[in-house]
Amino acid sequence: MPINRRNFIAQTIAVGSLVAVGPVFSQEPESTAARIKRTGKIRLGAINGASPYFTKDLATGEWRGFMVDLGRDLAKYLKAEVEWVETTWGNAVLDVQTNKIDCQLGMAPSPARREVVDFSGPIFQNYNTVVARKGFNFERWEQLNTPSVKVAVDVGSSHDQLVTRILPKATILRFETSAAATMALQSGRVDCQVLVILLSTALLTKLPNIGHIVFPSPDETNPTNVGIRKQTDQTFTNSVNAWLDQARASGKVKNTILSNMQALVGVPPTAFPPQVHF
Repeated sequence: MPINRRNFIAQTIAVGSLVAVGPVFSQEPESTAARIKRTGKIRLGAINGASPYFTKDLATGEWRGFMVDLGRDLAKYLKAEVEWVETTWGNAVLDVQTNKIDCQLGMAPSPARREVVDFSGPIFQNYNTVVARKGFNFERWEQLNTPSVKVAVDVGSSHDQLVTRILPKATILRFETSAAATMALQSGRVDCQVLVILLSTALLTKLPNIGHIVFPSPDETNPTNVGIRKQTDQTFTNSVNAWLDQARASGKVKNTILSNMQALVGVPPTAFPPQVHF
């Protein structure tokens, strides 16, 4: 196209317009701290059927569990109202990443997850166990690492991450929920189900005939944290960590976990071995 005065002016205006609007498209979304301050609400992910972490009363719609109680305490610390958003362990990372929820309590910070979301400091250290069918006995994790052993886990969970890492040769069956994995164990489809101790002790209290708990060697623990959307403004992350420091130091985290274990699933504090600390 020939360069004349009219074309030069039109092209100059077009380039100027692109420069002007460019920053708008690259602008970061509203920070979590700013959104909570603006709305007065914090959106927390909740997973139904994950008692004693989360459980929902279908008649009243009320959420209960130790992560629920801790979530309410976090909201109180931030002077905000809780808005519960139902999700699953498999979808929670995406819900945090896409700003559907402000954070997810109870999320394990695996390397893959750290690439897409940020994490607070640990709420507590979780201890991995195995619920094995009757007659299936072993002492070490490596004894499960064979194709003849069928292991059930809930997809996308810390259990899934663990068996993927340490049991590459085992036959892993992945289910949408922890309850579905438990049904597979009940029906004899699998030999065992990997669960953190808070879930395995609750399961054995509810279904004592399903099998027995094994604490394989060596100990496999993982931190349980709060998953937070990646963002430049770290105000929200800093606030969550400040709340956590206070909650751990005061004994609130430990007392909240133990009281919910007793009230919701009938597991007394004496059920936990000495190596388990909250």
